[in-house]
Amino acid sequence: MKLLPTADEQDLASMLRALFAAECPTSLVRELRDADRRQMPDGLWKSLADAGVFGLFLPEHYGGAGGTLSELGVFCVEAGRALCPTIVHGTVQAALAIQLLGGPDQHAAWLPALADGNISATTCLSGPRNAAVTTPTLRVRAEAWGGWRLSGAVDFVADADLADHLVVSATAAGERVMAFVVPSTAAGLWIDPLRLMGGHRTFRIGFDDVEVIDPAAVLDGADGAGLAEHDLRRVANAGVALLSLDLVGVGDAVLQRTVDHTMARRQFGRPIASFQAAQHLVANMHIALAAARLAAHSAVFCIGRGQTATRETAIARMHAATAAKSITLDAHQLHGGMGYVVETDLHLFSERARVLSTLGGGSDVAATWLEDGA
Repeated sequence: MKLLPTADEQDLASMLRALFAAECPTSLVRELRDADRRQMPDGLWKSLADAGVFGLFLPEHYGGAGGTLSELGVFCVEAGRALCPTIVHGTVQAALAIQLLGGPDQHAAWLPALADGNISATTCLSGPRNAAVTTPTLRVRAEAWGGWRLSGAVDFVADADLADHLVVSATAAGERVMAFVVPSTAAGLWIDPLRLMGGHRTFRIGFDDVEVIDPAAVLDGADGAGLAEHDLRRVANAGVALLSLDLVGVGDAVLQRTVDHTMARRQFGRPIASFQAAQHLVANMHIALAAARLAAHSAVFCIGRGQTATRETAIARMHAATAAKSITLDAHQLHGGMGYVVETDLHLFSERARVLSTLGGGSDVAATWLEDGA
């Protein structure tokens, strides 16, 4: 795999950093975090759509840019650095799931609207506590009139309050696994909030005989015999690897904030950056971040080349989760008492690191994926 970003990837990163600086200030992050009822960040959403972010990985004939998964990884790093609202990640991952699991009819029905940012979406295709678990909790039955009915519930679905559609999996008669694109306003569908640490929003979604009539909303494998386990695992691994790059972006932002603070903060007549203890902490932060960045980019690169890459994904999650937690903890220590005051914004990065390091499984859970092979 390549170790250095291409010129195009560097340009993409610079463009995204400028976009986020203009459209995603921490005031927006606080507003979405603290609101009783969240609203879509319309200004940011439109800017990302105009920049082609939602279609970055999608084929050109569906309105995408025909880019690589590695380029989507560049976006995730910058999104983490800016604390981009995770409904953007959910929409990108939903498009990726439809691209990898659907056929031409599903691609034509959904990818253009997702690429243009005309609809938002989120996914629930793997376990929230262990992303290696792709066995659905929903059940589906066929109806004589040709449609399907979904029943059951899924937990810890991110951003279901903002998503127009949900990409969910279900088990049909026997062991056949299928996926469906369901409007969040469908009759029989209900959503209950589940609050996580730091105000992060997830939801329990129930399906009371929800009808799926449109054949284009059914993802049933290339031969109509159901979705293969390795395809579902590849989608789950892609989500974990991309969010590991988000954690890299979080760590990058925190490291830069910490370096700036230690250069500006003076004790005993000199910057605290001149003290060896502070230098050692910053050096350890940098080393952990470099390892996490390399591991996550490696996983995304392998998945983008058609591999399931379970081993690479496990290593990426282990490094990213560990680094994000240690970097934010050391940053609070180096900021001293002001690091624990919510007005400094440092806690926003700590909360994101903690949540994204937990959903889908932390480093301890990811270690068990090493047994699954490549």
